[in-house]
Amino acid sequence: MFQTPQMVFRAVEQRFDRRRVLVVGDLMLDAYLWGTAGRISPEAPVPVVRLQRRTATAGGSGNVLRNLVGLGLQAVAVGVVGDDSAGQSLNTLLAEAGVETQGVITVDGRPTTAKTRVVCGTHQMLRLDEEETEPLPEKVVARLIDEVKAELEKGVAAIILSDYAKGVLTEEVCRFAIGEAGRRGVPTLVDPKGHSFAKYAGASVLTPNLSEFERAVGLEQDSAPEFLQAGLRLRRELRLDFLVVTCGDQGIKYFGENGLIHHPALAREVYDVSGAGDTVIATLTAALSTGLDLDHAIPLANLAAGVVVGKVGTTPIQHHELLDAVIHAATSRRSRKICSLDVLKQRVHEWQMQGERVVFTNGCFDLLHVGHVTLLAEARRAGDRLVVGLNTDRSVQALKGPTRPVAGQDDRAQVLAGLASVDAVVLFDEETPLQLIEAIRPDVLVKGGDYVESEIVGAPEVRSWGGEVVIIPLVEGRSTTKILAQRQARGEEQAG
Repeated sequence: MFQTPQMVFRAVEQRFDRRRVLVVGDLMLDAYLWGTAGRISPEAPVPVVRLQRRTATAGGSGNVLRNLVGLGLQAVAVGVVGDDSAGQSLNTLLAEAGVETQGVITVDGRPTTAKTRVVCGTHQMLRLDEEETEPLPEKVVARLIDEVKAELEKGVAAIILSDYAKGVLTEEVCRFAIGEAGRRGVPTLVDPKGHSFAKYAGASVLTPNLSEFERAVGLEQDSAPEFLQAGLRLRRELRLDFLVVTCGDQGIKYFGENGLIHHPALAREVYDVSGAGDTVIATLTAALSTGLDLDHAIPLANLAAGVVVGKVGTTPIQHHELLDAVIHAATSRRSRKICSLDVLKQRVHEWQMQGERVVFTNGCFDLLHVGHVTLLAEARRAGDRLVVGLNTDRSVQALKGPTRPVAGQDDRAQVLAGLASVDAVVLFDEETPLQLIEAIRPDVLVKGGDYVESEIVGAPEVRSWGGEVVIIPLVEGRSTTKILAQRQARGEEQAG
């Protein structure tokens, strides 16, 4: 189904219909010691931190849960804590955040995983870890499986396996969760750990970071062909629907039915990347659980990650923050679509290097109507990216007469850029778009059904470099000239 930015906005605005999501994984207590450092210790060459305050929050899979709650979903936890003060604090923090914690198992003799960070200003000075990574007792593993089964029977929209390699996500737990979810038609998203991803086989989506991916596939040098082949091979071997690789400041790359797609990073300022992966998988799950496809879910997750890395500490995304980011991105995206020829040439080159087919069409698009929208939607379906060449006001006047255009070129460009089917808009002032076509060398040239190919400017040139020319039937009775004539006739009738 063709999805629009309005559908994405509605999903976020409606808090993803408050879907219920199960998170199975390694719960942690993230403790912070906040202070200032003004001198070096006389005892050793280390800074002296003057402690000002202490805070604690749920980390690990707990941070995934907090992100889900922040987005407006119902979050259900399955995991373990120790019979200690850290475990009690963690359970309390999760419950206060609105997480369902009946699936959290207390294990005697095993400490709660806790990470204590010393922070001065915006800089992390030190981290102290307390953890036990030995395999869990078999009876605890059996209880974890029982808890997963019980929550699936209650009904969940998706499962997240949040693996921090602390012992919860054994091969047995992973395979049961993925298999049982698959039988029930419930998607499973996995944030993996380790040198082998075999235990996650059959998951819907796997989301390693770049270093985890390279380690798992044995990739030693970051060359585009090897990266592509390694990703396609891993996706095929593990029978994944999608493989999503988070690449830090390079953004997010994912492998699906159409090969590799890259979404650049959207963060404006980075203070702390702690927990960004948790935000990504929580937002992806929220989006997919409400029916959005991955092409829309990934940019949304990218936006969410861009928000949280601008904060200090492991901080989850909040619903209002993501909603604001979506609104801001929609405005910025429209502006970015309208570009100069130099910028457009670079974008077209990048798209074609990624194997995407670039479609070009052109026109005045004065008083955008259903015929225009239908033509542009059909043109977009002829390839992967649609570039629209838009006549300037001067050239429209030369073509249509002194009373046209009705709408100025800036307004016409903004309206076109607001369409989901359009990827780029470029103005041209020449009598024909031939120079523009020769400059960007599109793979497909599209015109409306009032043309035959011999009349289409640029058709021979596009054919010469192996491109395709497509003629799309017009919507009958729809044109700007007819609309204006009808308005004039009604005006004269009313005046008479």
